[in-house]
Amino acid sequence: MSTNENSNNPDVVLIGAGIMSATLGVLLKQLQPDLTIEIFETLDVAAAESSDAWNNAGTGHSAFCELNYTPELEDGSIDTSKAVKIAESFEVSKQFWAYLIQQNFITVPPSFIRPIPHMSFVWGEKNVEYLRKRYEALTSCHLFKGMKYTEDKSQLEEWIPLVMEGRDPEEKVAATRMDIGTDVNFGSLTRCMFDHLKKQPGVSLHFSHQVRDLEKDEGETMWRINVKNTVTGQRRKLQAKFVFIGAGGGSLPLLIKSEIPEGKGFGGFPVSGQWLRCTNPEVIAKHNAKVYGKASVGAPPMSVPHLDTRMIEGKRELLFGPYAGFSTKFLKHGSYMDLPMSIKLGNIGPMLSAGIKNIPLTKYLIDQVRQSPEDRLDALREYLPAARLEDWEIEIAGQRVQVIKKDEKEGGVLEFGTEVVSSADGTIAALLGASPGASTAVSIMLDLLKRCFKDKAGTAEWQSKLKKMIPSYGQSLASNGKLCAEVRRQTSEVLKLQFAEGVLEEIHQ
Repeated sequence: MSTNENSNNPDVVLIGAGIMSATLGVLLKQLQPDLTIEIFETLDVAAAESSDAWNNAGTGHSAFCELNYTPELEDGSIDTSKAVKIAESFEVSKQFWAYLIQQNFITVPPSFIRPIPHMSFVWGEKNVEYLRKRYEALTSCHLFKGMKYTEDKSQLEEWIPLVMEGRDPEEKVAATRMDIGTDVNFGSLTRCMFDHLKKQPGVSLHFSHQVRDLEKDEGETMWRINVKNTVTGQRRKLQAKFVFIGAGGGSLPLLIKSEIPEGKGFGGFPVSGQWLRCTNPEVIAKHNAKVYGKASVGAPPMSVPHLDTRMIEGKRELLFGPYAGFSTKFLKHGSYMDLPMSIKLGNIGPMLSAGIKNIPLTKYLIDQVRQSPEDRLDALREYLPAARLEDWEIEIAGQRVQVIKKDEKEGGVLEFGTEVVSSADGTIAALLGASPGASTAVSIMLDLLKRCFKDKAGTAEWQSKLKKMIPSYGQSLASNGKLCAEVRRQTSEVLKLQFAEGVLEEIHQ
């Protein structure tokens, strides 16, 4: 079967041309080269929604600086479990990307991934005490060795001069810094992976094609899928043994249409966003870090404010935000009818229950939507006291759909994170949710393989191939400092991250 040849009975259908589908597609073709795969994307280019550099947080989430991953418990201790899991997952992703480069499967631009310090910055006695405890808790795990902590203003002026410029000298401040942080352009990476995939025998990639419906009657082994070419209007029907719905905010409507029991009760709450984008090259040149703070009370995790240096399309950019907002669209290029059309008898109860419990979130989003340019500038000045409105302009960010799921005790709960929903027979899976998403895509897809390809995932053949792609596969980087050091050394060489040898030796010990 040639690259561009269509089959009405492919083994696998991937819906959505984002980082998740790209990762799963490449993994499957490496594990079983004779698989036939068809990929359908509504837009005319890959990675134009959640995976795009302007649309996602793009930090290379490794939990070094994101304070919402390390909540303070009622007893005053810091829960680091989520941060450790995310940090470990990001190391898994880097191993997979390094493998693709070593095998010459992808040729990525130098700006795909590059080292940049990840920092957390707080002010006020209470927040400083929290950050100090967070630092102590995280550095007890070797994944976070090399993290620096300071309350010294002269040190902070060296690290983040823009953030300290014009700040009250009496204000109590503190920061942590990880020099091995990264900036990742997931849009660039995704398109490189699809460039590789579409050259493989048995793979077809279709842009401007929308999956309109999918169904499988009880006892059947194949999913029946209806696809529409949005340019010509032509419709096509096909059948597939396995379907992955990786369409970002568009996953929920298709999961509902699948009518699998595991998808009952799921709903979605859309959250939009905006950045302030710096337009002054002199200001951009003065900042070189990703600086995260604490979210406002009632803010969703995706709205954790950060002053973020990025490389996008070969150009250095400086963003602040994101400012949250509300739209009934599930995708940036979606329809205002997405939310109302997603409400069904099976999920209206959980959605109403979650809505009642999250009235403060609704109020917060309404307040964000009503913000004036001056209001946004006030928020920016908490991080950049000397900021001027004329140096910044609005940039529309991506659309996120937070998961609402049925809960026997609560009725319905709003989840902030990613969730894979799969059928009992393993013939279909959907990825719902948002952050940390892209950074942990490889770990998420490895978990999906165990769920949906049970008969093959445990075989010696697949296990051997997985360990070749991901040297730490089957082992815990969180509990094995020596392995963690070896993995970081190897991936840093391939990805040209130039991590400090001293930090690696410290981890090793």
